[in-house]
Amino acid sequence: MRNYDDGAIILVCDDEVAIRQILNAQLSARGHSVYEAGTGADVLRTVSMLEPDMILLDLGLPDIDGIEVTQRLRRSTQTPIVILSARTADIDKIAALDAGADDYLTKPYQPKELFERVRTALIRTTIHGESVFQAGDLVVDLSRQIVRVGNNQIQLTDAEYELLRVLVLNAGKLVTQHQFATDVWGRHDFEALHLLRTTIGSLRQKLEADPARPRHIASEPGVGFRLRTER
Repeated sequence: MRNYDDGAIILVCDDEVAIRQILNAQLSARGHSVYEAGTGADVLRTVSMLEPDMILLDLGLPDIDGIEVTQRLRRSTQTPIVILSARTADIDKIAALDAGADDYLTKPYQPKELFERVRTALIRTTIHGESVFQAGDLVVDLSRQIVRVGNNQIQLTDAEYELLRVLVLNAGKLVTQHQFATDVWGRHDFEALHLLRTTIGSLRQKLEADPARPRHIASEPGVGFRLRTER
């Protein structure tokens, strides 16, 4: 398992030199090795040679839109992609996430928030493929289909377990409502989206100490949900 305590290789792509320089300085100060790209073509060319641990990608690039860059990258790599964009509309966030991005951060953002998104994306690469997921008091054993909160084994319905399984397989990633509905119910019509919201609610009732202030299943209204990875 890769350990990122000594820093990761991060490719930063933004068409504004000043933004790249700021990100480079902030991330380098935290021990990461940072490389820069100014266009989508630069990213596609550099990724195959550099093999970075993660990519910070703007959407408004001068040659290829960042969503298309994400789609192309996903044909050949599962490297975490965090979008940094001034586009604030939910439709843009959903399009980027459905294209394969792991997370979406809207400009301007606080450095602390950026560092947390970077940390979460890197942690996700270390837990990918593990059969047992643990975060805080939550333990999910996918191979045995056992869910525990503290010392208590939790009984879930088929829909609740399948939804939790999708969350675990995408732990740390912001997954859109449409993707959840498609993965669990095979469609993303109004009924499936209603079932998703209802099932999320019942799952929180069983897993969260305070469902009104969930620690495990976070939501971004209008976009989707993520399973937090803090251990």
